[in-house]
Amino acid sequence: MSKPRSIIDINPNSIPVIRNIGVEQTPIIVIDDFALDLDEIKSKAFKSEEFIQVEQGQSMYPGVRVKLPKGYVVDMLTPLQSLFRKTYEVPPTFRMRPKLYVYSLISTQPQDLSLLQRMPHFDSVQPYYFAALHYLNEGPFGATAFFRHKPTGFEKITPDREQTYYQSAKQFVHENGEPPQEYFVNSNDHFECYDKVEYKPNRLVLYPGYLLHSILIDKDTDIDPNPKTGRLTANVFLEFC
Repeated sequence: MSKPRSIIDINPNSIPVIRNIGVEQTPIIVIDDFALDLDEIKSKAFKSEEFIQVEQGQSMYPGVRVKLPKGYVVDMLTPLQSLFRKTYEVPPTFRMRPKLYVYSLISTQPQDLSLLQRMPHFDSVQPYYFAALHYLNEGPFGATAFFRHKPTGFEKITPDREQTYYQSAKQFVHENGEPPQEYFVNSNDHFECYDKVEYKPNRLVLYPGYLLHSILIDKDTDIDPNPKTGRLTANVFLEFC
């Protein structure tokens, strides 16, 4: 099979910054000026007529998505593989496997959010499952924030913590009521925001899927399904296994 056509050129001068966040000191990686040019990857989104609403049972993402070009995924992940392996001590026999790769736009109004969409979430409990988030459009837009579950102290949800977390969260909601019908953007008695990565065009953020996180959505700027004006991101989820 031939290599998909190149969609972006990686900036050889971009420098990964590794930050150990929270009490549990989990590494996340931030790379500014990741691509030399964003025009083509953005134009693919602008021309797409296939954005569809994410079903609530399939993902916590409150908006619309469409697949990314495979060429972009290859271009992005190839130079990052060794960085993932070194930073997260991935076993050398494990292979990198993309699981989902999509453009994403927030489109869900606060009154239409499900209960789980009104709380921070995690993508996977697996130890080598990661999210790569590439900010594309000019802002300002909401940051990506990381949260601590106050009743348990958990910042990451691993297989041995999953049931404890779910039981504790369910009990909290039972005793205190559901969160307000709005996006979760501030710390409260249930979750505490302990770190965040601000939105910046052409910034790439890499983090483990087991971290509790959420978008700090500004309802006045971020809820927009138009790929030319909305909070357009390229999201790639991958797993080493």
